[in-house]
Amino acid sequence: MTRDRTKWRFWSLLLPLTLVVGAAVPHAQAVPTAPVVAPQVLAELTHDPTAFTQGFEIADGILYEGTGLAGASQLRELDPVNGALRRAVDVPGSYFAEGITVVGDWVWQLTYRDGVAVEWDRATLTPLREIPVAGEGWGLCFDGNRLVRSDGSNRLRFQDPAGLAETGGVDVTRDGRAVSGLNELECVGGHVWANVWPTDTIVRIDAATGAVDLVVEAAGLRERGIPADAQVLNGIAHVGGDEFLLTGKNWPTTFRVRLAEPQ
Repeated sequence: MTRDRTKWRFWSLLLPLTLVVGAAVPHAQAVPTAPVVAPQVLAELTHDPTAFTQGFEIADGILYEGTGLAGASQLRELDPVNGALRRAVDVPGSYFAEGITVVGDWVWQLTYRDGVAVEWDRATLTPLREIPVAGEGWGLCFDGNRLVRSDGSNRLRFQDPAGLAETGGVDVTRDGRAVSGLNELECVGGHVWANVWPTDTIVRIDAATGAVDLVVEAAGLRERGIPADAQVLNGIAHVGGDEFLLTGKNWPTTFRVRLAEPQ
């Protein structure tokens, strides 16, 4: 937040000059406004209210969940139909774990500020290796070719799925303005869906340009039995088509929802 306020003070000093320069560019194009939708709830599943959800993803009929907090982080397997816990293993050491994603026979799990990512064997849920990662780890997803990682800023970083070497990235904007706090991620087609911390908002990002082309305002889910002291929405798992599972940190419910384009 300090960095953002400093940036705003800088631009506010340049605003008069910007207006003058802008007046000399009669053909400047307006930035399209991203439409806003609300999730349509289809069903409710149980969710462990002690789970500090950091990663959420479905693969081969298994709902994988990564949970956080130092010394209490886990990698879990859940039933995607009813939310029941199938298996849970502790993250090595006292790491504060973050986002997860499935790549073939493995699961990658980020850590927050521990500087490593843990690679797990999917079949046995045993850690195979730890790879150094520069900067903070927040969200992670796999688009079929590359990993996409968030670090709390407005940048999505592209990384090699084998060794995590950074291969590029894109800055995320909504209506022409930077969107910071990108958290848990879900790759679907050419888009990246991202929870925006510390809100109950989800943005859909064009992975090629970084532009947000759909906004999901999901605060209304709290009216369905989510305690007032529960933390933010933070879990997006693609079921298929326009259906997703959504949950939050310490939420007692996972919602199966439809996230449809506005009519």
